[in-house]
Amino acid sequence: MITLDDVTLTFPDGDRRVTAVDHVSLTARAGEVTGITGPSGSGKSSILAVAATLIRPDSGHVHLTDAAGARVDAAAMSRDEATALRRERIGIVFQQSNLLPALTAREQLLVMAHLGGPRVGRRAAELRRRADDLLDAVGLAGHADKRPAQLSGGQRQRIAIARALVHEPAVLVVDEPTSALDQERGAAIMALIAQLTHERGTATMLVTHDLVHRDALDSLVTVVDGRVLSDRTTSERSIAA
Repeated sequence: MITLDDVTLTFPDGDRRVTAVDHVSLTARAGEVTGITGPSGSGKSSILAVAATLIRPDSGHVHLTDAAGARVDAAAMSRDEATALRRERIGIVFQQSNLLPALTAREQLLVMAHLGGPRVGRRAAELRRRADDLLDAVGLAGHADKRPAQLSGGQRQRIAIARALVHEPAVLVVDEPTSALDQERGAAIMALIAQLTHERGTATMLVTHDLVHRDALDSLVTVVDGRVLSDRTTSERSIAA
């Protein structure tokens, strides 16, 4: 589980500071996909960057809780500590797949596995098995030896998802995973994220502008001007409709 508790983030703008995240409190629970939506410039990606420990907030707390109940505050960590936490417990999927052109699909995962901390293990056979299992889980078992140029946009995004999960993170942070895909491929990616989240017990926080895929979300919050305006589960939305 990951909880943002009264988080505020500002950026310098000339002789003043602009508030990107304004006293936001938000929780993504294990085994659920928490969606974040809102207009462009509303602070969605800034919230995600704070959750991913890529940016330290001005104030507030970012609590990560593992399956054993141990809790840490990422907002209080040094840069090196936050980097180590990110490598071991947080998976990140960006808008673009950001795959390395020279590496095969399997190699994309193996590189990340080697960076993922001691929990993954170091034996080559184990890492290869884990990479192949994840490629199978995202429907790409037959494409392990292909490079990004040989794959479609949807396939590349599936590899990016598998890569983010290779070190078995407690938290998965996903930024606009369907922005570069058509509606059909976008729906498939959203369904895949939901399936893997539920199966693996990951706490997933996902930014999306496309609410046609909202049925893949367990809950949805709306952010405007850096503030959370609403927080509703998918079942509540269905009743309201």
